[in-house]
Amino acid sequence: MPATTALRRTVAVLAALPLLALAACGYGSQAEKDDGAKVAAGAEKTDGLDSVRIGYFGNVTHATALVGNQKGFFQKALGATEAKYATFNAGPSEIEALNSGSIDIGWIGPSPSINGYTKSGGKNLRIIGGSASGGVKLVVNPDKIKSLKDVKGKRIATPQLGNTQDVAFLNWIAEQGWKTDAQSGKGDVTVVRSDNKVTPDAYKSGSLDGAWVPEPTASKLVAEGGKVLLDESTLWPNKKFVITNIIVSQKFLTEHPKAVEAVLKASVDTNAWIKANPDEAKAAANKQLEKDTGKALPADVLDPAWKSIQLTDDPLAATLDAQAEHAVKAGLLDQPDLGGIYDLTLLNKVLKAKGKPTVDDAGLGRRP
Repeated sequence: MPATTALRRTVAVLAALPLLALAACGYGSQAEKDDGAKVAAGAEKTDGLDSVRIGYFGNVTHATALVGNQKGFFQKALGATEAKYATFNAGPSEIEALNSGSIDIGWIGPSPSINGYTKSGGKNLRIIGGSASGGVKLVVNPDKIKSLKDVKGKRIATPQLGNTQDVAFLNWIAEQGWKTDAQSGKGDVTVVRSDNKVTPDAYKSGSLDGAWVPEPTASKLVAEGGKVLLDESTLWPNKKFVITNIIVSQKFLTEHPKAVEAVLKASVDTNAWIKANPDEAKAAANKQLEKDTGKALPADVLDPAWKSIQLTDDPLAATLDAQAEHAVKAGLLDQPDLGGIYDLTLLNKVLKAKGKPTVDDAGLGRRP
């Protein structure tokens, strides 16, 4: 990676408006402990810990964490160490929780991972594994937009200035040869920053012509009559790009590697179980969503959303690097130094033990 250069905005400004973050909000609620996650008789504590605190979002792009919680995979791997859970609605609050020690390990998107790492000077987290790819779509009003060229001149929503989908959409706009100011969202395409919770209603009211959004928001828009005009996966090599990865505080990784390894083993086992039992896994994820958020997803939203997400143990490091480059091209970020953001040592140990291929950090691994 090129040498680190100063961000164009001050740290104070970034703190107020995180450069690469999901929709801003406060801390999430503590998730209920799954009644089915019983500690096996004679089990011992992992690394001598009473508990390991795991954070994730209450949405289908965090399917590994949802199912791993609901079916007790994390608890089984941790033995007599209790798996505790906290749910979040956005990246900044989860990064804050990681920094404060409120959680130890988290499932989170690539942009808040980049933001958290760069803002701390590479001192607060490591990405230790992958979880999901895909699940992002451009959904439009078919009466107003019938082809990709028709997007010009329209009002298209993204979740927040500088978040993962916002950067991707700004990059796509530039590749069409159109010009839009990244900060104001004004230009050949008007980019409207809209919280995923309100975007479906805004679309339904006619104030938006479409949205570049993750699941399940994309499928909610389709349920309102929208049409998928573009699946972002088609823009990436092998149709894969990171949407969710696993992070850990560097302090916890250093002090409790056995606990981290146990959680990674559970993640790999969960992904394998989901792939082998897709219908049961989808039901388990929705059950946990209902427990965490108070509302399950209807079938016309859950089914297409579930199909569009690919679970993966591979963090797809090269695509995270590319996403950072897109932010640079959009004028939101000077070239960051992401060297050291990954430490895949324990994940590769788990994968090797299971006879699975190891994964690559794209040259962004931990440095001696």
